[in-house]
Amino acid sequence: MFRKYTQRTEDPANDERRHTGESGETLAIKFLKKHGYKIIEQNYRCKLGEIDIIARNGRVLVFIEVKARRTDRFGEPKWAVTPRKQRKISMVALEYLKKTKQMDKKARFDVVAIRLLPGGPDIEVIKNAFELAY
Repeated sequence: MFRKYTQRTEDPANDERRHTGESGETLAIKFLKKHGYKIIEQNYRCKLGEIDIIARNGRVLVFIEVKARRTDRFGEPKWAVTPRKQRKISMVALEYLKKTKQMDKKARFDVVAIRLLPGGPDIEVIKNAFELAY
């Protein structure tokens, strides 16, 4: 009738993924700032989901997805931004634009793909990585 409550133990793989993601976002922000992006928000969340970074690049509002990988075992990081993920990011971006009354602003979607290699990170910024998808 009643289930015994058991405390969940932390999964080391989850800790490793979280650390990789956080490291990737930190590297991405430094890289983007160095290349003229002005960071507005980090880890913007709403009921529809999350966007890693929202920035300005010139007069353009940029919604940025960061993908970091330690190996290419599952493919290059940029390929992890699937059509489903693009739709999710698009919905969150539209919610952000409505909430901040910026529906008339020019916007785009970039992806920052980071390979965390032993010799140092390899960072690739894909501007206009995808169109609004909903």
